[in-house]
Amino acid sequence: MTGDLTAEVLRHALVVAAEEASIVVVRSAYSTFIVEGSDASAAILDVRGRLIAQSMATTLMNSMALTVALPALLADVPAVNMRPGEVYVLNDAYRGGVHTNDLLVYRPVFVGPHVAYLTATMIHVADLGGLSAGGMAPLATDIFLEGLQLPPVRLATAAGLEPAIEAILRANSRTPDKVMGDVRALVAGTAVAAARLEALIAEHGPDGLARGIDAYLDYTEARTRAALAELPAGRFTADYPIDDDGIDLGRSHTVRVAITTSPGPASGPSASSQAGVTLDFAGTDPQVPAAINASASQSLAAAVFAVRCFLGDPAIPMNDGCLRAIDVRLQPGSLLDATPPHPCGGRFVPIYAAMEAVFQALSDAVPERAIAASGILQPFSVAAVGAPYWIHLAYDFGGVGAREGLDGPDATGIHFGVGRNSIPQVEPVETRCPLIIESIETIPDSGGPGRYRGGLGTRTVYRFLADAHVTTRGDRLRIAPPGRSGGGAGRVGGFFRRHLDGTVERLPSKINNALFRTGEAFIVATTGGGGIGRPSERSRESVEADLKSGAITASGAREDYGHAPSERG
Repeated sequence: MTGDLTAEVLRHALVVAAEEASIVVVRSAYSTFIVEGSDASAAILDVRGRLIAQSMATTLMNSMALTVALPALLADVPAVNMRPGEVYVLNDAYRGGVHTNDLLVYRPVFVGPHVAYLTATMIHVADLGGLSAGGMAPLATDIFLEGLQLPPVRLATAAGLEPAIEAILRANSRTPDKVMGDVRALVAGTAVAAARLEALIAEHGPDGLARGIDAYLDYTEARTRAALAELPAGRFTADYPIDDDGIDLGRSHTVRVAITTSPGPASGPSASSQAGVTLDFAGTDPQVPAAINASASQSLAAAVFAVRCFLGDPAIPMNDGCLRAIDVRLQPGSLLDATPPHPCGGRFVPIYAAMEAVFQALSDAVPERAIAASGILQPFSVAAVGAPYWIHLAYDFGGVGAREGLDGPDATGIHFGVGRNSIPQVEPVETRCPLIIESIETIPDSGGPGRYRGGLGTRTVYRFLADAHVTTRGDRLRIAPPGRSGGGAGRVGGFFRRHLDGTVERLPSKINNALFRTGEAFIVATTGGGGIGRPSERSRESVEADLKSGAITASGAREDYGHAPSERG
């Protein structure tokens, strides 16, 4: 019992160390998106490249980047050459990174003279150049248009930041003071996690901590394989389309997956120890010279997240033990594993398609946990036309697809990054930027009709008090998320301009630096989720409740559900 208690305390201590690092980054950062949206990630890894723990708020897409990029760092800067107090940074999308604005920062932690662990932090810094402010470049045709690229380099020593690296970062940013504030926050986060890890080394001893970590990862692997053993054996395939690449608007692109589940022996002591799952994305369309490609780390995150959503054990820790049981196979040169110089900034577009394809394949495998397709995250930025620069980088979420037995949640999206709490509140945005947020509301009738209704999308209106550039990167704004088992598709959203005379113009889903004049409004409408089951099977009580809450309109009740408003009690 004592041993079990000690192991549990150690597991939580490792997670808390990472969590404290992410909190330090949020509280120390300068960018509104980080400070108000709490969009920061932290992780603890070992020198063997294993993910040991991540902060509770860490997005899976970020912890996968920190994990996949570590071997690239150690290849360029071998651990034997690292010194106490040093900190390293990179953002190379082709070597595990995400895109140019996401800085991955690492600090070595020593046991005696040798590096044993690394603490890591990551955020999307305010701006590192590129076609438009804030790291949005939806019409980029190569990586060079997306901003400054950093191979693994030394960012700081025990004496402070490297002056040359700081000069390079400042010279490539429209908001250099904010970027350097963010960078210092990242460094501070790694220092806090390192101090907590050093305390654990002192408390448990180097060998004791190493044994405890090995046991933690093995424990996680066992739980993951036990959950995978509950999936039916078989091969399940699915695909999902991307609207367009922003350049050729008439051409869609497709992500494909084949999932093979191997539950292991039917009985015996090793009944679940061999269980696993393989996700093969062979057949996915090739990469394109447009911003709809993803790096391998992001595609890995999407696949792992989607599988975890179908496991019966939602409390499985996220670390290397979980990854051992999930085999993800990507094709280099495809939309999901881009090679230089193809842009990777629009990684959300293909990895959401990958995630949806996995969801639909596993919905076929486990129909009692099925989910219809969802509206997704719609990122955008608004920025000053010229110096002095101000930037508001944000997004909003679509509705989640209905699940078997449940309506889909409104305005939260199926998101393996960050949740709705990452959207900054109105007041800080209006304080820092010359704009007014006139309204934020859910859109009636946007959820796909069905026995279980899809979640609603949202509509937000930004009215500008000064000229501004607007950049957008959306998808599922032309091809609606389909329903399942007779359910209807979600209603597509879009980006819009409200002119001074009140007329409203629909904008392309991917635009770069569209000029908005003072007084004009930018409208962000997100897409609803698909429904499950025939709408005629929805209970009368549920339809009436939707009418009362405003989730559907009277015309929606008639047209989608055959329910006349005059029948309301």
